[in-house]
Amino acid sequence: MPAKNIILDSIADGVFTVDRNWRITYFNRAAENITGVAREKALGRLCREVFQANICETECALNTTIETQCPIVNKAVYIVNASGKKIPISISTAILKNEQDQIIGGAETFRDLTLVEELRKVIYQQHTFADIISKNHQLHHIFEILPDIANSESTVLIEGPTGSGKELLARAIHNLSSRKTKPLVTVNCAAFPDTLLESELFGYEAGAFTGARKSKPGRFARAEKGTLFLDEIGDVSPALQVKLLRVLQEKEYEPLGATKVEKADVRIIAATNKNLARMIEEGSFRKDLYYRLNVIKISLPPLSQRREDIPLLIEHFINRFNNLQGKSIIGLTKEAYSLILQHDFPGNIRELENIIEHAFIMCKNSLIATEHLPASCLQPGSSQKAPPAGTALTEIEASAIYDALARNNWRRLATAQELGINKTTLWRKMKRYNINEPAT
Repeated sequence: MPAKNIILDSIADGVFTVDRNWRITYFNRAAENITGVAREKALGRLCREVFQANICETECALNTTIETQCPIVNKAVYIVNASGKKIPISISTAILKNEQDQIIGGAETFRDLTLVEELRKVIYQQHTFADIISKNHQLHHIFEILPDIANSESTVLIEGPTGSGKELLARAIHNLSSRKTKPLVTVNCAAFPDTLLESELFGYEAGAFTGARKSKPGRFARAEKGTLFLDEIGDVSPALQVKLLRVLQEKEYEPLGATKVEKADVRIIAATNKNLARMIEEGSFRKDLYYRLNVIKISLPPLSQRREDIPLLIEHFINRFNNLQGKSIIGLTKEAYSLILQHDFPGNIRELENIIEHAFIMCKNSLIATEHLPASCLQPGSSQKAPPAGTALTEIEASAIYDALARNNWRRLATAQELGINKTTLWRKMKRYNINEPAT
């Protein structure tokens, strides 16, 4: 065996070469181990038959390198090994020339990223609780007390802006409770006019109104012995608030047109994106109902105050849409990632999910680029503040640290907890980026 082959067989990275007809001419030992294909079975075969990579048919890296004569370095892709398992790898390519400087084929090295992916999943799981993903200290405090909240029968009020995950939190409370085998029934109070919302909640008897030909049970009846989630409770009219108060106080209600009272064994979880305390002062929300709902209050911060969760959420949505759409998108380009990190997210987590879903529809390769993002992320004057050309991720990190310090009145411990890092790490990054508290 030639000396160069002995050397190539001793390295951990896979190496193979192809001729101009894309047939494999060399295949080292690491390539055998990663693909599960023996060298003698790989030699002479088309490379796409051996690797079955997600880029083989549409954006072959070796083909790009041979056509442009520009190498590709550390491109993340997937291959399918001999057992049919998808293996994450990073690849680098180069052209092969003979002594006459003629291109005779290409060479590719590839590195198995399976261990890296497994470590990434472990870290991801450490920041996931009951399908809620976060490394934010406020959310982790909620995670700690959520089982105790779930095990109680107390009414819960969840406050938070639109798209911040209020329904997901309500579902987590229900699934952790003793009522988890019974229904979780959801009603968006803002989606119905007042008269229709009453019949939707309490049901009605046949003949209760024109068109009521037969009786229909309401959401309270459907949620019996389970949980009723009243989303956007701040949109309920004062008249209907009185009837909800009765259910909370007396555990009973009357369907429209009924002559007898129905008992309600239902746990109530309410949510709102409005300031109910201010609505009480304005006279549009009943104080007694507020205190009945506000036995346990959970406040969800907007995504703009938990920016450390954006990378986790991006990864979660990429994995989700890969499974739903049968794609193999790996991540975002540096430029697209920077744009998303700079966005203000007035629509919070739901907006981020919509951005990634839009990008999946537009993206035809393995990386989401800026042109795949919706216009709301790119338009000047939108809520997003686009970074200047050439902005580095380090500059974005420095800006995020400065903003977090300002939000926490320059208290380092509180800032470190919000960012999910050690206080010493925060101090070191402040020193690195020359971040100092403004003089008062």
